[in-house]
Amino acid sequence: MQGINHDRVSAWLADHIDGAQPPFEFSLITGGRSNLTFAVVDGNGRKLVLRRPPTGHVLATAHDMAREHRIISAVGKSGVPVPTTLGLCTDESVNDAPFYVMDYVDGQVLDSPEKADLLPVELREPASHHLIDVLADLHAVDIDEIGLGDLARREGYIERQLKRWSTQWANSKTRDLPVVDEVATRLAADVPEQQGVSIAHGDYRFGNCLVDTAAGRVAAVLDWELCTLGDPLADVGYLGVYWVKGDGEGRHNDPSSAPGFPAYEDLVARYAERTGRDVSRIDYYVAFSHWRLAVISEGVYARYLHGAMGDQADETALELFKVATEDLATKARDALDRLDA
Repeated sequence: MQGINHDRVSAWLADHIDGAQPPFEFSLITGGRSNLTFAVVDGNGRKLVLRRPPTGHVLATAHDMAREHRIISAVGKSGVPVPTTLGLCTDESVNDAPFYVMDYVDGQVLDSPEKADLLPVELREPASHHLIDVLADLHAVDIDEIGLGDLARREGYIERQLKRWSTQWANSKTRDLPVVDEVATRLAADVPEQQGVSIAHGDYRFGNCLVDTAAGRVAAVLDWELCTLGDPLADVGYLGVYWVKGDGEGRHNDPSSAPGFPAYEDLVARYAERTGRDVSRIDYYVAFSHWRLAVISEGVYARYLHGAMGDQADETALELFKVATEDLATKARDALDRLDA
């Protein structure tokens, strides 16, 4: 299987994971432009999960397995639901790249409107409330107490992000889109005061959680590769990119356009009640998150154009990323306009 050296990884698992018994079976759960996630079943039927970077040439800083393992291990000391980490391998002779292993958690990833059918209508509101409650709990974690106080700089999160992604836009843009530059200028001119420092997940949404669909609760938060320290409201604003705003139009990788899910404004109000934070300028963070995703989308589009994705570079995919950049940037401007109204 691509991404797994069966014999060497099996030997490592037997030697380093308590109770793991060969033979091991591997199957790909998710793959693509992000880290690869494999399900592992040992000889006793025990399920594990293995994470490694994508195959091929990648930037180590963008797919740092030791960092991701550290974060999940630390967050696991809090009340935030994450898989239990079991081991980290940094010896690239084992599998050509670092990887880590964690416990398997049962649950469903609700990453499309169709996946909403897996969650009973009467549990969609409780599940949504638990999603925002878990985020509030994450933002309440004492970063020093769990050993993440030195993970990143604590202040100036938005300013750092604006600089980083503006540079990324300059380096990856394939055409002039004045709306992207306009939004960047408006964001930089009116940065809100950061309300404390917290663990910022960076990609928090139903699509990066396992949900217990029988109980209507988040069973585990996944995909911590973008995690850093920063402004907690950035995560809340990012959730607003995906959540339906009341017009019935949701993103293709979010379930909230299906009946039964509460409005985004209700989640923001619940977060404010739980945390005591001022959310009156949440549209700033919604705008920032749309803009950041626009830049990311353009970067993927540029890689497709330059042939980095090989045979995957079909015309449909090209057009999707091109249009996504334009749509996200326009929605960022719309959010700023709401804020200024």
